[in-house]
Amino acid sequence: MGKILVTGGTGYIGAHTVVELHREGYEVLIVDNLSNSNIKILDQLQLITGKRFDFVQMDLQDIKAVRQLAKLHHNITGIIHFAASKAVGESVQEPLKYYHNNLGGLLNLLTVFDKEINFVFSSSCTVYGQPDRLPVTEKDPVKSAESPYGNTKQIAEEILRDAAQANVNLNVVCLRYFNPVGAIDSALIGELPLGVPANLVPYITQSAIGKRGPIVVHGNDYDTADGSAVRDYIHVVDLAKAHVSAIKRLEKKAAKERYEIFNIGTGKGYSVLEVIAAFKKTTQQKLDYKIGPRRAGDIAKIYGDVTKAEQVLGWKAKLGIEEMMASAWKWEKYVKANPFE
Repeated sequence: MGKILVTGGTGYIGAHTVVELHREGYEVLIVDNLSNSNIKILDQLQLITGKRFDFVQMDLQDIKAVRQLAKLHHNITGIIHFAASKAVGESVQEPLKYYHNNLGGLLNLLTVFDKEINFVFSSSCTVYGQPDRLPVTEKDPVKSAESPYGNTKQIAEEILRDAAQANVNLNVVCLRYFNPVGAIDSALIGELPLGVPANLVPYITQSAIGKRGPIVVHGNDYDTADGSAVRDYIHVVDLAKAHVSAIKRLEKKAAKERYEIFNIGTGKGYSVLEVIAAFKKTTQQKLDYKIGPRRAGDIAKIYGDVTKAEQVLGWKAKLGIEEMMASAWKWEKYVKANPFE
């Protein structure tokens, strides 16, 4: 096996994917600029796996640094690219930050790693906008993005598609995933947002443990069963395993085309209020919440058809909403007892 470069590898999804890659026997190199993650995650990964992973702190927008990385690690055969800014609301307020960071780093990777390379891209269901039908499939149209963040994912997919068509050495899988939540069974790694969480579940757990005030439900007047927004939530461990499945598919040259797209989710939608109820039921914790205005860039509801991932990629989500909530709460309690600050 060659070496797999994991960009954003100290981040939430990246760190869980590093664990799954290691369990499958891969050598891993982690790159991260630590703008939205913590260096102590390397210690946590060592506790889980018994291995100290190679790590380079760098910004992928620095093409000289990317060239130096490729020179020093010439045995890289695969890249799993997570490194990106990811908050929908922030992207509306700071669009240029998102275009520079999310597209500049990708362009530099593709420019420098122009030999034969397997490339798995962290895409998002945001590329579908508000779908005309549900569940949304990979064949449904990509719509005008509701946020700059979503637009960077759309543009990145177009860049990768065009690059794969032009470069016979580049093989790409784009994973359009839905809302990752939860944590590894040991609770040694999990979602660790800097500052106030932009995502629902870490806000729920921080509220439950007393770190935050009441949860704000952003809108209760959507066209959904209870008026709150509906999303397809997926356990982060299932999601991490999907990236390993994608790398293996590329290594086996099983794809008929050099550019493929897969939805990665559970195929089931939960409303914000349903997630709050599931957390309370699973953990027996009390939660306070209040209704607030809709949030810029949000859509009413989305959940995916994951048939293609099951039949072609050979991957299927195994963990349900109860495991997601229980593991997220276990992680929150771990962080309280073992602060990362």
